[in-house]
Amino acid sequence: MKFSDKVKLYVLFYKKNTELVLDDLYEPLMCGNYRFENGSAGMIGDDTGDHISEKNAYFSELTGIYWMWKNTHLEVVGACHYRRFYTLTEKYSSNPLLNLAKFISGKFRFKKGLIYSNDHTYWEDKLLNEQQLSEILADYDGVLPRARVFSRTTDRQYSRHHNPNDLLVVEQILNDKCPEYLPAYEVLKNRNTLHANNMFILKQPYYDEFMAWWFEMMFEFEKRVNLKDYKGYQERILGFIAERLLNIWFIKKDLKIKELNVVYFKKFKFE
Repeated sequence: MKFSDKVKLYVLFYKKNTELVLDDLYEPLMCGNYRFENGSAGMIGDDTGDHISEKNAYFSELTGIYWMWKNTHLEVVGACHYRRFYTLTEKYSSNPLLNLAKFISGKFRFKKGLIYSNDHTYWEDKLLNEQQLSEILADYDGVLPRARVFSRTTDRQYSRHHNPNDLLVVEQILNDKCPEYLPAYEVLKNRNTLHANNMFILKQPYYDEFMAWWFEMMFEFEKRVNLKDYKGYQERILGFIAERLLNIWFIKKDLKIKELNVVYFKKFKFE
């Protein structure tokens, strides 16, 4: 059996990218595919089988991740985004002139755990590949994006950009449903780092355990708030909450996790 038959990284889209070429490790998946009358032009959609595609406005990429959980059976499952991919690239060259040329050309610049780039062709052979992931999984339970570093604690960062009452709802859910996770939540609240973007790669059986807990918490949050109160950017509320819940789960489980840099493509052409 090929590695890519038992291990898959799903690339979560909301509109089709026409440029990036990926190998067999990656499987494009259209999130919120219920929106498209004629489907997503050959790409798997999240609106078949057991799905929540119609919740995409509030759950964002989580509708695709729910589809992955409910409709696939793999030994290792991961999620990345149409703009954000794992890479083992760690730093600039030791040649300062080469670094300057790469910065000016848009090939990459580092900022708080992300590598920003406008040049997807430069990166196509530098994204995480099958051989690299196989070697990582020989020693680790999973992979997370390198933690973002904030200038304030994660609770203050969330309150600065979102409704601070959301975190009170999360805390109450944990208290009611699984109080053993409250110490992990306290750790997250008081540190200034966050594994962002709902990206992960995880072995079984951890994957199924995480999915079950993660979505139980998110569906409970959905019940306890009025989603119609969230407008514009804030409408993706469950995506923001999911990031915090992901971190809480990984803090609690204390698995052996490899952190990788993420390259973030700023410019793409779309259909």
